[in-house]
Amino acid sequence: MIRNNLQFYDQQAATWWDESATIFALNRLNPLRFLCFDRIIPQWRGLRVLDVGCGGGYTCEFLARRGALVTGIDRSNACISAARSHAAGMELPIRYHSGLAEGLPFAAGSFDVVICVDVLEHVDCPEAVIREIGRVLAPGGVFCFDTINRTFSSRLIMIWLLENLLRLIPAGVHDWERFVPPDALQRWLLASGFTTITLEGMDLFGRDPLRTLGRLLHFLRSGDLKVRFDQDLAVMFIGAARLTPAAGPRTH
Repeated sequence: MIRNNLQFYDQQAATWWDESATIFALNRLNPLRFLCFDRIIPQWRGLRVLDVGCGGGYTCEFLARRGALVTGIDRSNACISAARSHAAGMELPIRYHSGLAEGLPFAAGSFDVVICVDVLEHVDCPEAVIREIGRVLAPGGVFCFDTINRTFSSRLIMIWLLENLLRLIPAGVHDWERFVPPDALQRWLLASGFTTITLEGMDLFGRDPLRTLGRLLHFLRSGDLKVRFDQDLAVMFIGAARLTPAAGPRTH
C-alpha cells in the first residue's frame, strides 16, 4: 500500500513516458480536459503558463506543443528529472523546478495562466495552494483546475472500485479526507481574489459502479476514453476562475 503521494510519484518517475506504464493513462486525459479549458482560453500561443504539480511533464508538453511558454513545478525531484530529460529529447523549451505548491518560488504576477490538474486532492493545504496561485498570477489571469469532490460517490468509485476492487490505482494514492468540496474551493478562490468561477462535472467513467465498471473495461480493451461535462459535481469536477483585473501585486 502506498503510504504517501510523494512515494507513489517517485516510484512512477522512471517509467513516466513508457506507454505501457499504468501512469501513462493520465496522458490521455489532457485532450479531454482541454475540451473544457479551451472554451475559456481559445489561444494558448505566447501565454506564460505554470503547471503546478506537473509530475513528469504530460500537461507541460501538451501546452508547449501548442505554443505556450511553459513552466512546471513538482515536489518530486525524480519526476522533475524525468520531465527535464523527456522535454530535452523532444526539444521543447520547458522550464522545470522542484518545489512545493504551498510556497511557489516565483514573483507575484509572473504568469498569465496557472494549471493545476489531479493535484488539489493530494496536497496538505489546498487553501494555501490557492493563495499562492493567486499571488503568482497576473491581474486578470486564469486558473484552470480539476479535482475530486468529497462525497459517498467519490469514495465508492475512486477508492473502493478503482483502488481496492479493480486495483487500477495503487491502494493509498487517494485519501478521501483530502478530497475537495466545491463550496470550500469556491470560498478559497473568492478569498484569494478570484472571480468568474465556473465549475462543471467531469464524467469520465460514469457515476455509479456498474456503469463505471463497463466504461473502464471498454477503455482497457480499446484505449478509447471520452468525457461528458455537466452539472453533476458528485465525483470529479473541472473548472476555471479569473483573478480580478483590479488586483495588484500580492505578497501573501
